[in-house]
Amino acid sequence: MKFKYCPKCGKELEIKYSYDEGGVPYCSKDDIMFFDTPKPCIIVAVIKDSKILLLKQSYIFKNSKVLVSGYVVNGETVEDTVVREVKEETGITVGDIKYLGSEYLPSKEIIMLTFMAKFIKGELTKSLEVEQAYWVNLEDALKEMKEDEIGKRIVKKVLKEISAKN
Repeated sequence: MKFKYCPKCGKELEIKYSYDEGGVPYCSKDDIMFFDTPKPCIIVAVIKDSKILLLKQSYIFKNSKVLVSGYVVNGETVEDTVVREVKEETGITVGDIKYLGSEYLPSKEIIMLTFMAKFIKGELTKSLEVEQAYWVNLEDALKEMKEDEIGKRIVKKVLKEISAKN
C-alpha cells in the first residue's frame, strides 16, 4: 500500500529521508512515517495422512486447483489466520502448524506467508467462495495445480519436509 495522504489527519504527505530507507512518505503534523506495506496473506497446505486438501475457486484460477489462503486481519496472528481460514473455507480444524517461508505477489502487493498444517478433525463443508474441496494424493497435487505457481512451490516444500521426516 502506497500512502499519499495521512490516514490519521488527511494531510498530504511529504517525502522525508530516513537513513538507508531513502525517501519515505511523512506527515509533519502527526510526525509519522508511512512505509509502503504489502497486504499480509496466508496460504496453507493442509495434510491428512498422505493426502493434501485442494480447492477449486475459479475467481483465483480458471483451470487450476489451489491451497487454502486468506488475508490476515487486525488483531490476529498469522497462525490464527491459518486456523480461521481453513475453518471458514472448509469446515475442518487444523493443528501442528509449521511456517515454510514467504512468497511475494507483486501484481497484488501481497506478502504470502506459507504454511503446512495437519488435519485434526471435521468433515469437509465448503464455503460459498469455494466450488470444490477435496483430498488428493500428495504426489498428484502438482498435476492439478496447473496455474498456481506459488501453490506448487509450497507443495514441493511439503514433499521435502515429509521425505526429511521419513
